[in-house]
Amino acid sequence: MLGGAALALVALPASASTPDLLAYMQARAADGDGASGLAARRYADALAAVPGDTGVAAHAYRQAITAGDLKLAFEAAATLGHAAPADADLLILASAAAHDDLPAAQAAIRRIGKSQLAVLSAPLAAWAALASGGDPLPLLAAARDDAVARRFAGETRALILIAQGHTTEGLATLRAVLGTGQASEDMRIIAARLLIGLGKAAEARSLLIGDAPAIAAFRARPGTGSKPTLGFGMSALLTRVVTDLIVGPPGPLPLAMAQAAVIAYPANDRARLLLGYALGRTGETNRALATLATIAADSPYAQAAKGGRVQILADAGRMNEALVHAEALAKNGDTAALQRYADLLSGATRPADAAPIYRRIIDQAKGEADWSVWLQYGAALDEAGDWPGAHRALAQAVRLAPDEPLALNYLGYAQISHGEPVGPAQTLLEKASRLKPQDAAITDSLGWAYYLSGEPKRALPLIERAAAASPTDIEVNEHLGDVYWAVGRRFAARYAWRAAQVVADAENAARLAVKIANGPAQRP
Repeated sequence: MLGGAALALVALPASASTPDLLAYMQARAADGDGASGLAARRYADALAAVPGDTGVAAHAYRQAITAGDLKLAFEAAATLGHAAPADADLLILASAAAHDDLPAAQAAIRRIGKSQLAVLSAPLAAWAALASGGDPLPLLAAARDDAVARRFAGETRALILIAQGHTTEGLATLRAVLGTGQASEDMRIIAARLLIGLGKAAEARSLLIGDAPAIAAFRARPGTGSKPTLGFGMSALLTRVVTDLIVGPPGPLPLAMAQAAVIAYPANDRARLLLGYALGRTGETNRALATLATIAADSPYAQAAKGGRVQILADAGRMNEALVHAEALAKNGDTAALQRYADLLSGATRPADAAPIYRRIIDQAKGEADWSVWLQYGAALDEAGDWPGAHRALAQAVRLAPDEPLALNYLGYAQISHGEPVGPAQTLLEKASRLKPQDAAITDSLGWAYYLSGEPKRALPLIERAAAASPTDIEVNEHLGDVYWAVGRRFAARYAWRAAQVVADAENAARLAVKIANGPAQRP
């Protein structure tokens, strides 16, 4: 029931009138419940009732982007005018580019140049100049102190040189600005599309090197390429930006940019993939899955879309569905698919099922398996109750990566947890702590080793530091209580155990209750 006091806290539109009040409140409620489609429809009703109300329009705009209701997004942006978010002009520009409306596109670019997204204005203006038959390169030549602006200008310059037929110079410029990782992969495919569209397949192949799945798939099925339109250029630029933004915290900007990239150039499956990821991160699971489903089976990004489906389902808590899809993808023996499946099984607390999958990855590597897979294999065996097998796998991880703190810590702590002699484990943990002294987990492990070796006073400052860094960690707080008890600080010990009990599950909470009442059991 929504009482009068609660109703007073609901922000109503400035000019709310009786016909739109119910629609507005229903929209707000649906918004809060994550029902973006319903929220967008009711915001549309509210905005239709009071078409000039910027309060309604502001909420309607964001909800329209989330729900994919582009008609409402444009109506809300028009209502907001100069008060619209900066990304609204990206949608307006994308629509203008898709419809070859250069005057509208140039007006939007000018507005972008005066907004928080001004860093994108020079590349966008250059693509617009190319589309209108002008000279785009001077627009990219202006000296800028901003490193991000220089990078985007450099990448755009390379693509435009290729589009103008200056292939040698364009490729040289591109190679000079290419980095590593996903951004480099994206730029290689974007440039290759242009080259293929210009009939320069050999030059395109020179960019498609490496075994990244999208690169390999595009190399096998290059298609007919792309033309250097404003829509293509804008979509390429926004794809590049969203690739950087998507690894940060979820927010409205990556979602709006990815949506604009798809509008500007619907054939850009990389943008479509990013849109799916952005929707998934904002909780729009069904729309995210529907977006990924539009990526065709012969697209270079088909495998990434299938993998993305698994991740989106897992992130949404639909683990059983995620596991079904992950298992199906892993049946072809692809290492990345096997890794994804094994990781999901581990995350679903099924270590006995995960362990043989990790072992298969190791066997397929034929002696070249990374230390991290051995670590995951060992951890799965350990959690499944096979300590001898786990010990062998973890020791192999340490042999392959003797200076890797994570491997040293896992093996050392597992050894003392299984009652093995503390001395060798302590040596591993001391090395891990020297390599990564600020790591709370390693600090706790080393302190616990000192405690088990009969040196609680030496252990205390380490475990106190670990508890300060991880105040909600059950195990660290329990360790702290045990060490306090050992040095005679009984009140502090019970306080630490109670802190662990607050976030413990029922079984551990009951065990901690016994410890709080009676102290720790006598160690043998």
